[in-house]
Amino acid sequence: MSRIAKRFSELASKNRKALITYIVAGDPSLDVTEILMHKMVAAGADLLELGVPFSDPIAEGAIIQAAHDRALSNSVDLIKILDTVNRFRREDKDTPVLLMGYVNPIEKMGYETFARAASTVGLDAVLTVDLPLEEVNYSSNLFDQFGLETILLVAPTSLDERVHKIASKAKGFLYSIALVGVTGDKNLDFRQVKNQVISIRRFSDLPIVVGFGIKDPDTAKLIASISDGVVIGSIIVD
Repeated sequence: MSRIAKRFSELASKNRKALITYIVAGDPSLDVTEILMHKMVAAGADLLELGVPFSDPIAEGAIIQAAHDRALSNSVDLIKILDTVNRFRREDKDTPVLLMGYVNPIEKMGYETFARAASTVGLDAVLTVDLPLEEVNYSSNLFDQFGLETILLVAPTSLDERVHKIASKAKGFLYSIALVGVTGDKNLDFRQVKNQVISIRRFSDLPIVVGFGIKDPDTAKLIASISDGVVIGSIIVD
């Protein structure tokens, strides 16, 4: 059983939902990132999501874009991020860690080189925001060989046929985007989010987590009532 599956199983047995926290690796430094990873776990985070800094983070709002810029000014790259994960794993063998980013840094490093290195340091999964579903098979199949799970996004605009295709290729969990927009954007519509989660459940038994636009504890609690977990990013980065 993967670390992600084990964590969701443990949470379900306790009737709890997953708190997934997001920060950008290297903001303000990788040393601080490692410290923050441990502190977030100590404060109750169940899974950790590290943003891979990129020059054109199209899915991000202003707060996280600025974090990407700060990390890039520190010359942070995938190799250094994986080294940070490796240091984290020396003390924490259990908390799932995934990378969220864009396809360019992985292509630059090379898919197999990245997958081999990621597996070696104990990374659990990868979420690549801008990789089209039609092109995900190559990386997903390769990642499978190294025990890396492929996390996929479901947009509010995805029709049933698209959701079915996404669900058939996803591993670990499905990430339901709560709103049309970027991270940290406008207030979300709970009814719309609930309907989307219900729709996704028709096509997959994987856990469903919701992210984008969850800005406070009350909203997180509300979203957790209809999902398997919530992703909190912009408010932490801010």
